[in-house]
Amino acid sequence: MAIDPAELLRTAPADSGANPASLAGTRSQSVQRLQIGLFGLGAMVLLVGLANIILTNARQNEALVVPEAAPTVAVLPSEAPARDPLADAGVVPDMPENPAPQGADASQPAGDGTVP
Repeated sequence: MAIDPAELLRTAPADSGANPASLAGTRSQSVQRLQIGLFGLGAMVLLVGLANIILTNARQNEALVVPEAAPTVAVLPSEAPARDPLADAGVVPDMPENPAPQGADASQPAGDGTVP
């Protein structure tokens, strides 16, 4: 409940010599306002200091990180021969690349070449 200073002036007797209430309030109220102001100022200084520490640390970490650079030499895919992974693993038998021709020569029995 706030007291209006103009109301105090109207109700105070003029001949009593009492000083009207000042706008600053009592001494304890002034000290309390001063304490709150100093506490707020100190909190802002701490907050700015903490932000400065965080930004400095972030800049140092960013300077230490190696940037992702494009490779200077293009990697060319090597022409590796086609391989069968199942044959390499031993799951299926290895098939020769050039099978023997199937024709008249393949039907003859192997021997000294004479017919009995």
